[in-house]
Amino acid sequence: MDQGNCSSIMQFVLLGITDNPVMEVVLFIVFLLIYLTILLTNIGMIALIRMDPQLHTPMYFFLSHLSFSDICYSTAVGPKMLVDLMDKRKSISFAGCALQFFFTCIFVDAECMLLAVMAFDRYKAISHPLMYSVEMSKSVCYCLLGGVYVIGMIDTVIHTIMTFGLCFCGSNEINHFFCDIPPILLLSCSDTQVNELITFIIFGFIELSTISGVLVSYCYIICSVIKIHSTEGRFKAFSTCASHLTAVVIFQGTLLFMYFRPASAYSLDQDKMASVFYTLVIPLLNPLIYSLRNKDVKEALQKLKNKIIF
Repeated sequence: MDQGNCSSIMQFVLLGITDNPVMEVVLFIVFLLIYLTILLTNIGMIALIRMDPQLHTPMYFFLSHLSFSDICYSTAVGPKMLVDLMDKRKSISFAGCALQFFFTCIFVDAECMLLAVMAFDRYKAISHPLMYSVEMSKSVCYCLLGGVYVIGMIDTVIHTIMTFGLCFCGSNEINHFFCDIPPILLLSCSDTQVNELITFIIFGFIELSTISGVLVSYCYIICSVIKIHSTEGRFKAFSTCASHLTAVVIFQGTLLFMYFRPASAYSLDQDKMASVFYTLVIPLLNPLIYSLRNKDVKEALQKLKNKIIF
């Protein structure tokens, strides 16, 4: 469409989750408690991993960055959502919307790939225990982490430029509580077929590659565990993977539901609920999953508790 016919939109209006004043107060209190808990538990997890030498391993190195990603993308969405629940205007500038989308996208991508890298790390630890410290050296870990953020950055830059380079000449009301691709595309008066195709291809590639990486890693892990003769050894090997597998299923399941549904099954109301789940609930669950089901983390917490008491 001719860009000259487009009006210059300086700001968007986020319609939010509800327009019921009573529900807005209730949701503000609930989401505020959830967000503060996210900050407390994830910052606590990062601090615990840094302070305890027993947790200075590749697995916990990646876990600390998983917590960092949880903090970043929940912060990109949470504070603005809380303000909007108590503000009648609910406006966000065009640049602010682009920035919110940028930081949300890059850290969601990072979390998606970090979960795959953590599966690869568990495969190396269980299948090649004697060579684990060499194959997962500090330099290898930093290279894997760098790859995660570089791929996330490239993907995010492409989506940000393509989405916010569209023509917006109609309504400026985004039927969502944060700036995400599907509701923004609905506002554009440009042809969005290319955007939808690129979104599907890139997100599909990232999802397919990360899920495949997790599945392949766990196939090797299962084969290695079967060869372990002692029942105790098998249980210990599986228990180290249980927390990670739980986090993968919850996170990837939510993303697949959001972005890979048939168009006929798409619903903005369902999309909002799923978005609340992956932007606020999952960052809350991750540290709880890894602390409640992980022996090393529980021992580190107990040691920290004893130091504080004595």
